[in-house]
Amino acid sequence: MTSIRQTSDRSTDKKSKKEKRRNRRQKTCSCCRQTFTFCWNCRCGFSICQECMYENQWGMTCNGITWECPDCGEQNGYGNQ
Repeated sequence: MTSIRQTSDRSTDKKSKKEKRRNRRQKTCSCCRQTFTFCWNCRCGFSICQECMYENQWGMTCNGITWECPDCGEQNGYGNQ
């Protein structure tokens, strides 16, 4: 018996690997609800974009090295030390 191979255009059936990676990297800011490729993230799921972080930095950090998550209170690093 021979099997019939159906050919289908993968670009119409499924998203490409690049598109899947790009969508996985998209994060939604918990403050402004916009989608960004980079957000500061906490382990609890809270994420904040760079612009909102800059606007709210006065209440989220004391030393400029760590920031405190407003949802769970966890300390997170900026990655600069």
